[in-house]
Amino acid sequence: MARRHVGAGCAVLTALGSLVLMSPSPATATAPSVPPAEGPSATRTLGADRPSAEVLHALGRDLGLTPAEARQRLSNEAEAGTRAGRLHNALGSRFAGAWVHGKTSAGLTVATTDKADVAAIEAGGADAKVVKVALADLRSAKQKLDTAATAAEATRGRRTPVRYVDVVNNRVTVQATSEAAADDLIKAAKVDRSRVSVTVSKDLPRALYDITGGDAYYINDEARCSVGFSVTKGEQQGFVSAGHCGSAGDTTTGYNQVDQGTFQNSVFPGHDYSWVATDDDWTATPHVKGEGGATVTVSGSVQALVGASVCRSGSTTGWHCGTIQQHDTSVTYPEGTVSGVTRTTVCAEPGDSGGPYISGSQAQGVTSGGSGDCTRGGTTYYQPVNPALSAFGLTLVTDTATTQTPGTTPEPESGTWAAGAVYDVGAQVTYGGVTYVCLQPHQAQGAWQPAATPALWQKV
Repeated sequence: MARRHVGAGCAVLTALGSLVLMSPSPATATAPSVPPAEGPSATRTLGADRPSAEVLHALGRDLGLTPAEARQRLSNEAEAGTRAGRLHNALGSRFAGAWVHGKTSAGLTVATTDKADVAAIEAGGADAKVVKVALADLRSAKQKLDTAATAAEATRGRRTPVRYVDVVNNRVTVQATSEAAADDLIKAAKVDRSRVSVTVSKDLPRALYDITGGDAYYINDEARCSVGFSVTKGEQQGFVSAGHCGSAGDTTTGYNQVDQGTFQNSVFPGHDYSWVATDDDWTATPHVKGEGGATVTVSGSVQALVGASVCRSGSTTGWHCGTIQQHDTSVTYPEGTVSGVTRTTVCAEPGDSGGPYISGSQAQGVTSGGSGDCTRGGTTYYQPVNPALSAFGLTLVTDTATTQTPGTTPEPESGTWAAGAVYDVGAQVTYGGVTYVCLQPHQAQGAWQPAATPALWQKV
């Protein structure tokens, strides 16, 4: 095996980083105003109105949906993301999370720490939930737990291998091998015990080992992983994958055993992402491998909400779907801790590592690790793709970029917005002399200028 392969899988992790929030609001404030969006719908912008047959089939198989229900769910999730982003920015420091629910994700709940926000949340198209702790404070508590776990990974870290913010229950959750192990971590982190829930489980996540996303590739002719998403860096083509799949300088061959490329950068543990520059014989495409070898087209990288559906492709188990449980999770593997991964109900097995997760047509991340398998089910974690793109200066290959109409990419003087830049909720840009604030985490596509995408940007 390649020297950085761990356990029986691949770990994919890059810290998402804290979402950029608007300026803090007073503890008690008048209900914020959320102006209506104008322009193309989120469903159209994010491609949720044209899902592939492969996505619809897998959602039907794994989530028990009819084709009509699957289409409705994808549309609802796209629209909910925009509404949640607008409310996130309006609530500022009082925001405590958002999630979709229901068979077709028809319900959206937004949490706040101030009951004065209820009317505005409901007017913004969501159910309101008043909670005690803001999302920023929960993230702060989780960071302290991560620090304490990392300080003693060989003992405390492996006994408390998973930590995440549970926005639905307004808590930080620690998955531990025993109550005593969790209590030890909480005490060491000096975190308010009332903000932490403990789940006792014997499952120990391990990295899932092993230029169409989901295809196999081989590292130094010794180990196998799965291609994540096609990317470019200037004129150079390649793909992103898991960091533990290889080190900078390691060589790869493709699924057909033909020389393929070389690892340019790799980070693991801490984060778990890498990218491979491919030879001229290989062409990057905006596709991932779906059911039965058919392909699913990638049109962007807008981050889906907790509760949203997500599908994964891998060279061992193929195409499977499930739902997103939590973002910004920290997992301690035998090799160390990775932070910023997303926890899902999608199954995976060794060799699926590095493979792509996609929600509708939006790239989400690459397979990191997990527990269980695709026979009895399990929990998996993926490394979000946007932080990897940002860290390495990469551009995701999408049909949005390749099919945009001539002249839609703005000139530099149009403002500070730039195609290829990665933006988080709350980020502000100027475009055409107007200031906009970001509603959903994404890498900007050439055809997604702020003025034309109210699903992603709100005029200030």
